[in-house]
Amino acid sequence: MAPGADIGMEFSFSAALVEWRGPAPYHFLPLPEGASEAIGEVAGALTYGWGVIPVTATIGRTRFTTSLFPREGGYLLPVKDAVRSAEGIRPGEPVAVTVAVGTQA
Repeated sequence: MAPGADIGMEFSFSAALVEWRGPAPYHFLPLPEGASEAIGEVAGALTYGWGVIPVTATIGRTRFTTSLFPREGGYLLPVKDAVRSAEGIRPGEPVAVTVAVGTQA
């Protein structure tokens, strides 16, 4: 299986939006443990480097592509500013999301 291959994994969950304040602020949704474990089992076939995994995510009416970041045995879903603005999401608020793993449409 080639890196970035579509393996048909999809997860829906709700998580609180986390703000990371580095040189520039970034916002993430932590994936649940079960989803992270399932992705970890096939990560070698999906990553295109540094352990990041391509995904297509949907929050509300907004669909976007990004890559999961590995972090402390789990994964974080970056949430773009345009998505946060379109969906009215603020740090600390719960966010319902669907993530299709290994796909970028």
